Amino acid sequence: MTDQNTEQLIEHFVGALRPVVPLVSVWAHGSLAGGDYQPGRSDLDLIAVLARPCTAAEERQLGEMHRNLGSVTPLASKLHCSYPVVTALADPAQPHLTWAHEELMHRPVTPVTRRELHVFGLVLHGRSPAGLLPPVTDGQLADFIVKDLKSFWLPALDHPEWWTRDIWIDLGLLTLARATATLRDGGLITKADALGVLTELGAPADVVDDIRQRRYGVPDAPTEQWIARRAELTLVFLGSAIEQVIREAGTCQ
Repeated sequence: MTDQNTEQLIEHFVGALRPVVPLVSVWAHGSLAGGDYQPGRSDLDLIAVLARPCTAAEERQLGEMHRNLGSVTPLASKLHCSYPVVTALADPAQPHLTWAHEELMHRPVTPVTRRELHVFGLVLHGRSPAGLLPPVTDGQLADFIVKDLKSFWLPALDHPEWWTRDIWIDLGLLTLARATATLRDGGLITKADALGVLTELGAPADVVDDIRQRRYGVPDAPTEQWIARRAELTLVFLGSAIEQVIREAGTCQ
C-alpha cells in the first residue's frame, strides 16, 4: 500500500517524464509492488521503458527532472528508476541508464527484478511487463543469486568499516534471507518474511530486531558501542551463512 504523498510523487514523476523521454511503460517492483512498502523508509523502485535511447540533451533533461523532484517531496530521494530501451530488454546483463542515489549511472535490470516484475509488478503507465520483458527461468534466477553472493557479498565482508552503516546491515542480511528462500523453492519473499527466515537461519536476534524496529517500528538512537557490536555480530554470521547457501546451491545443480 502507498500513502498519499507517495501516490502524488508517482503521479508527478510519470507526468514530468512523458515530455522528456520517449516513454513506453513505467513499472514498479520491490517493496512498492510486493506489498511491503513503508512510506518514508522504503525505496521506490521503478523501471521506465523507452522506445529508443536518450539523446545527450534528453539525458541532461532527465537528470534535471529527477533533481527537481526533491522540491515536490523529500520522498524523491528514495526514488530509483532504470531506463531500458525496449529493444535491449532481452539481455539481463545489459546495463541501462539509471537514476539512483541522486545521480545518473548505468546498471542492469537484474534477473531478480525481472522475476518481480513478472510475478507482481505494478503497471503505472503503458504496457505490462508480460508483453515486453522476456521471462526469467529458475536456472537463470538461481545462477544470478549465487553469483551475487560469491562475487559481491562475500568480498564485502572484507571491509568491516562498511558494516557500521544501517544500509549494509539491512541489505546484507535481508539479501541472504531472500536468496535462501528463492534458492529453496524459486519463490520471492518480502522483507518482512525475510526477517522470519533470518531467525530460522540463526541470525543474531538483537540484529534482526534492530532491522525490524528501523523498518517497522520506532527505533532508539544507536550507541557507538551497539553499532560496533552489531557489525561484529553480522560479519561473523554472514560469513558462514553465505558460504552455506552457496554450498547447498552447488549440491542442487
